[in-house]
Amino acid sequence: MQKVTTFLWFESGVEEAAQRYTSLLPDSEVLEVQRFGGEMPGGLVVVRFRLAGVEYQAMNSNTVAGFTEAFSLSVLCDDQAEVDRLWEALTADGGEESMCGWLRDRWGVSWQIVPRRLLELQSDPDRERAARANQAMLSMRKLDIAALEAAADGR
Repeated sequence: MQKVTTFLWFESGVEEAAQRYTSLLPDSEVLEVQRFGGEMPGGLVVVRFRLAGVEYQAMNSNTVAGFTEAFSLSVLCDDQAEVDRLWEALTADGGEESMCGWLRDRWGVSWQIVPRRLLELQSDPDRERAARANQAMLSMRKLDIAALEAAADGR
């Protein structure tokens, strides 16, 4: 087990969330589910899972603590197909699109779905080209690599 682990506090649905998350990325799996009795409806559930090689813990709190954009999971994508697949899966069933590659899934967790190509364009030595790509990104919800490249090229 990692020495430092992010711990997520869900109102409900922690097992379903962990299953969804681990189904989306390689090197991901649910490692352990602990169920404790108690006063909470359904008892306390704590899940330990690995997501793209990084371990997380999460639990049902049955309280409305909520997540904010101050915490998000950022996924670096290799191509548009991966961006599209993750975007669709994470916004399904009640998730919400935000701006600039951000979304909130049905459990309220914020995600950044970022193509590697955006980072390359933003670090282009031609600062005007980089600025055009960045400006295009600011107007998008789901990031579109072809549109980012076109903007960088001034098209």
